[in-house]
Amino acid sequence: MIDIQNLNSNNSLSNSNSSYMVAKRLFDLSLILVFSPIIILVMLVTAILIKLESNDPILFWQKRVGLHGKVFNMVKFRSMTTDSEKKGSQFAEEGDVRITKLGRFIRKMRIDELPQLWNVIRGDMSLIGPRPEQVAFVKEFEKTIYNYSRRHNVLPGITGLAQIEQGYVDDANGTRTKLKYDLYYIENISFLMDIRIALQTLYTMSTGFGAR
Repeated sequence: MIDIQNLNSNNSLSNSNSSYMVAKRLFDLSLILVFSPIIILVMLVTAILIKLESNDPILFWQKRVGLHGKVFNMVKFRSMTTDSEKKGSQFAEEGDVRITKLGRFIRKMRIDELPQLWNVIRGDMSLIGPRPEQVAFVKEFEKTIYNYSRRHNVLPGITGLAQIEQGYVDDANGTRTKLKYDLYYIENISFLMDIRIALQTLYTMSTGFGAR
């Protein structure tokens, strides 16, 4: 378990960590290239199954907040009904009726996140970093949670420290704890930490830990 109680007050990356970000970007693209045959196969099968389940769109696009507060379109496999946001932005709940049968499985296994590799290639995201949040939630949390905007000092990730340590959160208190993990990651970012998060992500995928 990571100790997140004693964070310093720095608002930026150290010089050594800043230089690592260039290598991190190259590492992301290299991994995607190496595993692209497997990734493409899994995505193709998933897309077919989604289409067989219903005639609704295969992909789901949503505005998220990224590096330095820039808004971008994040893509996922659709795992909810098409009217899932008719009441606006909402956290997923336990037993959420908006989630489809197939969606429940691909969310548990994190397969729904695979299309975000496109966001990584575009430079909107990294493989590892703080999860990008919805615009409406960011506006709210920046008003109510101290230092919340600091999590935007690095590229957001498909997976991150908060996801492997805490899992999914759906309230302000959980978001405050999530922020501590995000800031710990930003202040201690390194190759070894990214490797550790990547390996533990594989474990959470196999167990379904923290999925909604």
